[in-house]
Amino acid sequence: MDYGQRHVREIAAARAVAALYGAEHLVVDLRAAGALLRGSALTDPDVDVPSGHYQAATMSLTVVPNRNAILGNLLVGIGIPRGAELVALGMHAGDHALYPDCRPDFVDALRLQVQAGNAGYGPPRIEAPFLHMTKTQIARRGAELDAPLHLTWSCYRGEDRHCGTCGTCVERREAFTGAGLADPTEYADPTEYQGGPTGAAPEQLPSAAAGDPERERASGSPAPAPPAGAVNAGPADRSAR
Repeated sequence: MDYGQRHVREIAAARAVAALYGAEHLVVDLRAAGALLRGSALTDPDVDVPSGHYQAATMSLTVVPNRNAILGNLLVGIGIPRGAELVALGMHAGDHALYPDCRPDFVDALRLQVQAGNAGYGPPRIEAPFLHMTKTQIARRGAELDAPLHLTWSCYRGEDRHCGTCGTCVERREAFTGAGLADPTEYADPTEYQGGPTGAAPEQLPSAAAGDPERERASGSPAPAPPAGAVNAGPADRSAR
């Protein structure tokens, strides 16, 4: 999906993954709609992408209101005439605290809406295989499946290389480190992120999982295996994102 996101570089990454598996890759042009989604660092050129950990308050600037509802419903509309059986979304447990449209209750509501809005027309089922997995668990699972993690893209700044300092770059680095994997990513800033918005280490900041039982379970219990056939659905973005 090209909705005018600053990190449009993720589309090239998705194309490379699709080519590796011999899968069809389609790009939907939503730039006109994206231009109206103001106020987010991902779509508004007047808003800078914040640096630091996802627990920093400034990371709310990366929220694109209702994005996954827009993209998910569009995928369903494209999928029905193509006879698609599955629409896979890429949100994970680390998204729950910050992004309302990445939470389990959103996915459940989307499933109900898709069924109600397309009754009798064979809508695909909605799956979010990483919904209860941390990004570290996803990286570990990807390595077990020999997924092309080196082809995936995370950075919100959308330059030729990952910046290494935006929230999703920090989270990417933590995921590879936590999974005990070599990080194949080239970062413009190779310095490891050391602290939160006030210089405190991330673990000293209020937990992003606090008050979120789904995320608490995800971080404290083994992750369920992704549904068969869904693991390659969205490796290049949190959205699919």
